[in-house]
Amino acid sequence: MSTALTALRDRIDAACAAAGRDRAAVRLLPVTKFHPASDIEILYGLGLREFGESREQEASEKVAQLRHLAHVRWEFIGRLQRNKAKSVARWADTVYSVDSDRLAAALDAGAAAALEAGQRTAPLRVLLQVSLDADPARGGVQEAELLALAERVAQGASLQLAGLMAIPPLDVEPDVAFARLARLHAALLTEHPQATELSAGMSNDLEAAIRHGSTCVRVGTALMGARPITSAQQRNLISHI
Repeated sequence: MSTALTALRDRIDAACAAAGRDRAAVRLLPVTKFHPASDIEILYGLGLREFGESREQEASEKVAQLRHLAHVRWEFIGRLQRNKAKSVARWADTVYSVDSDRLAAALDAGAAAALEAGQRTAPLRVLLQVSLDADPARGGVQEAELLALAERVAQGASLQLAGLMAIPPLDVEPDVAFARLARLHAALLTEHPQATELSAGMSNDLEAAIRHGSTCVRVGTALMGARPITSAQQRNLISHI
């Protein structure tokens, strides 16, 4: 994992240099979903303190297992159901996938309850997920509704509007998708100058994302390797033998 981390940092360094950007302006978020808590401890030992998870139950269990690690920041990057918002608001520093008023309201209420209970000490940072392909199955607010949702989040007493994130469509060149995302982010900044985070780019396209202003690349496979086979997948394989 140390070798993979070095290679990944070299890629980010090179991408920033090619784009004429300050390396300090782009952070790496390891995506640790489906990997055990022991892998996170290894990354912690290598100096990483921020980790991205996408399933509430799995993430909550890891948070509980790793309470002994100091100064860890958990970021929820997956699609989130409203009935899981209260749980996630207890431990997440940031939620990336907010794409509706109802989810924003649920997170605002959950964060308020967590603040009152002493389970968190600061508002919940929120990134709006914007749709770049209008596919509801992939999530994301539509461009026409983006600024209205941003205003709803900005008004949340227990929320902090931090910026935008997106996942590029599979059938669109990353540079095209990220250029559009950069334009949407620029429009958001005119209304909400504090929303400076732009999370885009993963293992296969982080260079393109950095060219177009990404401040956070979310990387799983290039750092963690292939996902472990889950017990459900194992049962499915056995059933076909």
